[in-house]
Amino acid sequence: MVKGTLIPIGGNEDKGDRKTHEKYTIEYIEEGILSHVVKECGGINSKIIIIPTASSIPVEVGENYIDAFTKLGCTNIHVLDIRSKEDSEKPESIDLIKTADCIMFSGGDQSKISNKIGGSTIHNILLDRYKNEEGFVIAGTSAGAMVMANKMIAGGSSTDAFTKGAVIMRDGLGLIPELIFDTHFIQRGRFGRQSEAVAKFPNLLGIGLAEDTGLIIKNNEFVVIGSGMIIIFDPKTLTHNNEQLLSEGTPMTMANLTVHVLSNGDRFNIENRKVKVLPIDAPFV
Repeated sequence: MVKGTLIPIGGNEDKGDRKTHEKYTIEYIEEGILSHVVKECGGINSKIIIIPTASSIPVEVGENYIDAFTKLGCTNIHVLDIRSKEDSEKPESIDLIKTADCIMFSGGDQSKISNKIGGSTIHNILLDRYKNEEGFVIAGTSAGAMVMANKMIAGGSSTDAFTKGAVIMRDGLGLIPELIFDTHFIQRGRFGRQSEAVAKFPNLLGIGLAEDTGLIIKNNEFVVIGSGMIIIFDPKTLTHNNEQLLSEGTPMTMANLTVHVLSNGDRFNIENRKVKVLPIDAPFV
């Protein structure tokens, strides 16, 4: 049983700066997703490492997260600005990963994370600590969430959805091999490319994360946090899946794909694929 905690986030999470869409955010950062990250890794004195590798503006992104976590009372925050495979092998980078309570991957291009960190010493340390250390947290938003999977969505057109080849798959960091993540899911209309992803890998579960929405994954179960919703694609019940037979660009057929729509406080068991819905009068998580 894996002992660590994963917190994938759908992007555009509330950082307390009022720049995010109010429609998809909750009122106060103290009640938001980043506050859950802080709580799960041990509180405001925990050592939090921001990794903005996916971003095209890593310095600005790092500063934004320092500001957001500082607003929550955190004081031990560091930015690990990895821009090459060589940076992932530097002793100072390795030391930060070894001593962190929480790793936070930013958004951007998920392939940058897999290319510059995948297979490195710090990647191996992350895998080992996540597997063996209770209370160790790896969080990631947008690209930082998508790279957590073994089979990672690396790109693909939403406008060409439901045709073979609309989704591009690559290897991620392999932290949770049972799931495939897609982010900004509702806002960018990514239903089609997640459908193709699970058609390609029908033994896996697809998870579509809306903005300002995330999961706390531990003990083979997750709970939904944030202001939006998640969509679960379970292909286990498919009675027709012609993905392997089709040529690129051909419309796909899938029958009996099981889909769940979950929101704040709802739970899902990854092993037995069972949903536990929060009572309607329960307080906001």
